[in-house]
Amino acid sequence: MKLQIAQDEAADEVLSTNAFALVSGMLLDQQFPMERAFAGPAKILDRFGTLDPAIIAEAPPEEFVEICSTPPAVHRYPGAMAARIQSLAVHVVEMFEGDTAALWTRAESGKDLLARVMALPGFGRQKAQIFVALLGKQLDVRPPGWEQAAGLYAEEGSYRSVADVRDPATLDKVRSFKKEQKAAAKARTAM
Repeated sequence: MKLQIAQDEAADEVLSTNAFALVSGMLLDQQFPMERAFAGPAKILDRFGTLDPAIIAEAPPEEFVEICSTPPAVHRYPGAMAARIQSLAVHVVEMFEGDTAALWTRAESGKDLLARVMALPGFGRQKAQIFVALLGKQLDVRPPGWEQAAGLYAEEGSYRSVADVRDPATLDKVRSFKKEQKAAAKARTAM
């Protein structure tokens, strides 16, 4: 299945064919527009020439920061995110021998998959649940119990997160949902 998260054909192709790109895009999806975050791995590939976790892990940090900082930057905070991507690469090399997809192909259950994703640098519970939902909903990675592990993000017909983005219309629906959630949270704190 071809992902359409970045809303850019070349970037979406990278996300669809490179597991490290997909995990890196999810890592970058914070305090930054979703589609731009998921386009970041394609920028890194263009500038660095590879998304091989072993090579990224070994890159001189200052060189990798420069790659991530070159306009248009891969993120609003390119230095911090360059370091996080390198930490992610180190984790993938150490835990999965550089095979990013092993993160989910070797998971025995949804609970196991969630724990593996939560162990990634920069992934808290919510981000991990969203990623489990993305894998289940869009890539048919569905170990037993994946829906329970993903929580509300696994709901069919919902537009809560990147897991539900399939085209520009669903991206708009996810944005609207997030905007409503922020407004509701703001209203609760104002009481």
